[in-house]
Amino acid sequence: MLSVLDLFSGIGGFSLGLERTGGFKTVAFCEIEPFPRAVLAKHWPEVPCYDDVRTLTAERLAADGISVDVICGGFPCQDISVAGRGAGLGGARSGLWFDMLRVIAETQPRWVVAENVSALRTRGLDIVLRGLAALGYDAEWHCIPAGAIGAAHQRDRVWIVAHPASGGRREHGDERRQARHPQARQSADGCAVLANAERGGHEGRSTVSPDGEDASPALSCDPARSQVISASDIRDAAAQRIWGRAQPGLGGEANGLSRWMDGTRPVEAWEGNTPRVVPPGYPNRRPRLKALGNSVVPQIPELIGRAILRAEGLEALHAA
Repeated sequence: MLSVLDLFSGIGGFSLGLERTGGFKTVAFCEIEPFPRAVLAKHWPEVPCYDDVRTLTAERLAADGISVDVICGGFPCQDISVAGRGAGLGGARSGLWFDMLRVIAETQPRWVVAENVSALRTRGLDIVLRGLAALGYDAEWHCIPAGAIGAAHQRDRVWIVAHPASGGRREHGDERRQARHPQARQSADGCAVLANAERGGHEGRSTVSPDGEDASPALSCDPARSQVISASDIRDAAAQRIWGRAQPGLGGEANGLSRWMDGTRPVEAWEGNTPRVVPPGYPNRRPRLKALGNSVVPQIPELIGRAILRAEGLEALHAA
């Protein structure tokens, strides 16, 4: 069982998907907004929730008896999205990526899974990959839209999966943690090889040598290292229609299902009595819509989680 620290947790889409594989257990959340924190407390009452990634440290986690194998998070997209002003990772909100990177540097997890809007490919993906490379991680990235796994809307997102470059994917972070504590905010200037960015950055890999130095000044990838997520994984997920459909309706918001489609679809059991449409006058309508709009589609972390378990040589158990 791999322990998960879920950053920028929202309403728990990452954890919901990962835990459905049967191979992951969330041991801590970090979410600053009150409404999503209340949702997390309802569904994961036993899991602690920190309130600010900027003050979260490995020392604090250790003091609370928390160790992690996986760090995941969809860091804020407002400064990256084409709907924003284009500040990128230099913006106050999307710049919180550097605090996620600092937590990764301090805890040295076995796996990192990050998510953001597809515009990240031209508004900071190189910085994200260089930061991970400076910490000794190889990374793979794919644009996986919600429609690829059966949703009725696009919601195209970049998903980044990173693992230690030295010692193989199953190496724990203890030795590296003792040997290296780089400053995360300086890591954007670190070494990286942005590799094999196929189809204009649709997917690719970054690699570093075991000592953390540039493996090559040219764009290349290590053919001996197999990808964690393959195109066939995504096709299989689409064919199987995991969970049948991707997420609740978003009340007609961008990227969400239209109102008339919401009204024609039944409610799955796992959603309880939550209505498809969040109508005017419904309690907490605005924070509900915001939380749904910010959430990841849980089936994609589930897909990634199953691929990680295969790479770890662990058997993925189906949730009851």
